Amino acid sequence: MTIRFMLQLAGIAALATGLTVQAAIAQTYPDKPVKLIMPFGAGSASDTIARIVSEKLGEVLGQRILVENRAGAGGNIGTAAAARSQADGYTLVFAAPGPFVVNKTLDSLPYDPEADFEFISPVANLVNVLVVNPAKVPVSNVQEFIRYVKERPGVVAYSSVGPGSSQHLAAAYFDMVTGTRMTHVPYRSGSQLALDLVTGDVPVSFQLIPNVIAQINSKEAKPLAVTTKQRSKAFPDIPTMAEAGVENYESYAWFGLAAPKGTPAAILTRLDEAVKVTMADPQVQKRLLEIGVEPTYSSRDEFKSFVSAEIAKWAKIIKEAGIFAAK
Repeated sequence: MTIRFMLQLAGIAALATGLTVQAAIAQTYPDKPVKLIMPFGAGSASDTIARIVSEKLGEVLGQRILVENRAGAGGNIGTAAAARSQADGYTLVFAAPGPFVVNKTLDSLPYDPEADFEFISPVANLVNVLVVNPAKVPVSNVQEFIRYVKERPGVVAYSSVGPGSSQHLAAAYFDMVTGTRMTHVPYRSGSQLALDLVTGDVPVSFQLIPNVIAQINSKEAKPLAVTTKQRSKAFPDIPTMAEAGVENYESYAWFGLAAPKGTPAAILTRLDEAVKVTMADPQVQKRLLEIGVEPTYSSRDEFKSFVSAEIAKWAKIIKEAGIFAAK
């Protein structure tokens, strides 16, 4: 028996042992509760989504999913904590555009969104909708809105929950695509933002649908278009930007699940399968749609490719728009 042949046998044995270990891990995981780090505050739209998804996901996995809020620095603090966690499948993170996409361009991060995580699946898309105070901005559609803003360069103000937020980026991107020029008014409080939209103090916003459902339903805010390629399932009568005549424009928030880099493949496969079942559950879909959230699922590879594409897309837009993080 040659040394080369013996090495080949050893390699085969090691591979077989590794596969056996992986199979054993998959069969026993999880045998205790799983922690899901939520990098935003309790009661936020992302927190609500995470708790709806984690409740069912825990049922599917046979263990509780414990949502732990670690807010701060635009989601960076909680996400960094997740990146440093043990890669054993018992710590996950609720991935979001801020800490996984936007902040890579705006901030110097203590983690690498692409290199330090294993991507599992997106679970929700949040559509931005262009809303106006109908008394302060007397327009009926997007083309009228564009003309209205162009006639008042720099005068029309729009609100967001801060620099680099989904609302800010959607509006800045809109300015770039349409040649308009609006003024950004950042808020720290979503409730104050909604109040000022209704009073007309800041009469325009590219808001996430869950944040303005009540105002749309009460007709205190007029929706002009959603910022996605497809219409919203929550408000199917609102046209898309493309239907409203604004081409090559799409902006929305999304959320998903990720794990620290090095999490065993068998565990990732188990989580992927469980998330797929969870997101197909009619009750989960119903609860998400009721709050204006679009349930979604994709494979691990698709999710990873999507995040990489988002980083490249928004880095270009942020630089061209001259957006900077708040100091």
